[in-house]
Amino acid sequence: MKKAYRFTALVLTAVILLLTGLPMLNAYGTEAKPQKKLVVGMSADFPPYEFHKVINGKDTIVGFDVDIAKEIAKDLDAEMVPEDMSFDSLLPALQSGRVDLVLSGMTPTDERRKSIDFSDVYYRSKQVIMVRPEDKDKYPTMDALKGEKIGAQKGSIQEEIAQKVPNASVTSLDKISDLVLQLRTQRVNAVVIEDTVAKGYTLDGTVTLAKAVPEDAGAETAVGIRKGNAELLASVNKTLARLKADGSIEKFSTEASALSADRQVSSNNIVDIFWKYRSLYATGIGYTLLLSALGVLFGFIIGLIVSLLRMSGIRIIEWLGTTYVEILRGTPMLVQLMIIHYGVALTLGVNFTPLQSGIITLSLNSSAYLAEIFRAGIQAVDRGQMEAARSLGMGRGKAMRHVILPQAFKSILPAIGNEFITIIKESSIISTIGMVDIMYQAQVIKNITYEGLSPFVIAAAIYFVMTFSLSKLLGLWERKLRASDHR
Repeated sequence: MKKAYRFTALVLTAVILLLTGLPMLNAYGTEAKPQKKLVVGMSADFPPYEFHKVINGKDTIVGFDVDIAKEIAKDLDAEMVPEDMSFDSLLPALQSGRVDLVLSGMTPTDERRKSIDFSDVYYRSKQVIMVRPEDKDKYPTMDALKGEKIGAQKGSIQEEIAQKVPNASVTSLDKISDLVLQLRTQRVNAVVIEDTVAKGYTLDGTVTLAKAVPEDAGAETAVGIRKGNAELLASVNKTLARLKADGSIEKFSTEASALSADRQVSSNNIVDIFWKYRSLYATGIGYTLLLSALGVLFGFIIGLIVSLLRMSGIRIIEWLGTTYVEILRGTPMLVQLMIIHYGVALTLGVNFTPLQSGIITLSLNSSAYLAEIFRAGIQAVDRGQMEAARSLGMGRGKAMRHVILPQAFKSILPAIGNEFITIIKESSIISTIGMVDIMYQAQVIKNITYEGLSPFVIAAAIYFVMTFSLSKLLGLWERKLRASDHR
């Protein structure tokens, strides 16, 4: 009985820490400071606007959008906190209040103005067509692109331009670096991209620019602000006016372009890449293990409760338990993550950090599968065990805790272990909302090094080592439990 109380106390403590401690963490898991924060949404694969660079051994988001954001924050007497996410997640993040601003080379189109407000224009650029060097003269005009495979960033003005090309097959991806990789591996034959951004990707000669120029060649860039926030909009416009008047924006652009050009193109030596960026991978491993462990812990607790509800004998409760399981098993985890991370913020005004959203999503998703595992294990125990326990004077709850569940647990341990391994791998989905797990770090390293394969091979090796080690440990535990049955 004392063990049961201790276990309950441990679980309650963990829940309290999750609910009260995690809100004190920002997107990268560091402790919040008393100073006011200005959270800025960015898609940091867009040099020279914003991109990742290792400075003094630390992964840092840099670029002239970052410099502008710092000036805006300084005028607001706040600390600028960049939040990296996919480009098509920026508007939902701004609308839900997850970020205060969006500074990511965003064009203020009429369609976007329906959802958010924009500042005054702070930069103008034009659109170009990126191709492989051997195809440089193949597309002298936009008409030559008819029926071709064209790539563009998802949710961008470039995607709209690509979709206007007659009979073109358009591939839309979140990251510019992924589009460049698609081009280099001949999955697309051209990419619509902004000229300022194209400079950084044409440095190594693996891609170049075609002579074709889109009709909608001009593009303006502005700061995205949540609708109705007139005070912040006025402050941003005031800062932008100052930066344009004293030439700071041009200065920031020149410095960021030079910093982007200084990005080192790594060798193909996978060992060198791993060793150079081992600290990033180590951080990713830590968050992946934290996500997986807490996801399985809370999934274990919720799943056990749901399985007992499904066997309660009360029809309405059984129906609720069944509905819970079927909905979570019948919908993709990515959709569940979007609902929890953005949907809850939009409807209820509750903003979870990426870490919290990841833990909640993994816990709920895992609980649906674990509930069925528990139910199968409990039903596999001979009914005579419950009858024998009841005949000795045990109540149903006490018999379940001390007789049925211990026997069921031994039989379902392999299935629980398999679910833990699955969660470790599926936790990579959380990287889509900016959680710095292994997959997120692999994306960062890919953007830094221009290596499309090596960072992910290293990530795959890390996942394999983690899951293989866990599998062996669970096998050892299972053998010990079996050995105890024969003593």
